[in-house]
Amino acid sequence: MNPHQVPTAKLALRDQVLAARRRRSLAESAELAARSCEHLLAHPAVRRAGCVAAYVSVSREPGTGLLLDALRAAGKRVLLPVLLADNDLDWAVYTSAEDLLPATRGTMAPRGPLLGVEAIAAADAVLVPGLAVSPTGLRLGRGGGSYDRALARVPAGTFTAVLLHPDEVGLDVPGQDHDRTVTAVATGDGVLTLNAGG
Repeated sequence: MNPHQVPTAKLALRDQVLAARRRRSLAESAELAARSCEHLLAHPAVRRAGCVAAYVSVSREPGTGLLLDALRAAGKRVLLPVLLADNDLDWAVYTSAEDLLPATRGTMAPRGPLLGVEAIAAADAVLVPGLAVSPTGLRLGRGGGSYDRALARVPAGTFTAVLLHPDEVGLDVPGQDHDRTVTAVATGDGVLTLNAGG
């Protein structure tokens, strides 16, 4: 694909995925979120992790509420992103749903102190949002580049998974030089290792 065509192709794929998410019932979304949570908690990389970077789901994203509380209940330190004015991500510790405050662009963020943009590098497992993922781990985000910048700070070999619905996996995601891959995808069907960089 011509590099100049990639942004348009990404936009078309985003529209397609978001339309499909709007058609999914809330009951189905809740069931998929619960199953995804179970699969992630059972995954060796997450079970071993002392610190997990995650996020608060918004709108029709696969839900993370159950997952965040389950990670905390398992004794893990959970880091959540705080979107900065320049679209980069700072991080703060998740303590409970009651401690989340409305933040920019409809997101929720912890009220605790900010740890700095490099804090994600200390996570043993990194869970990120997305709209689709290719078989090689190329993730389609919302277009702001926030997670590509954050993933660039994650040490090589760290378990990085995008949380998606089953029909959003294995799609032909157009790539650009700044796009960072993930090593796995978690859905209601399970956790699948991707051929990142392959």
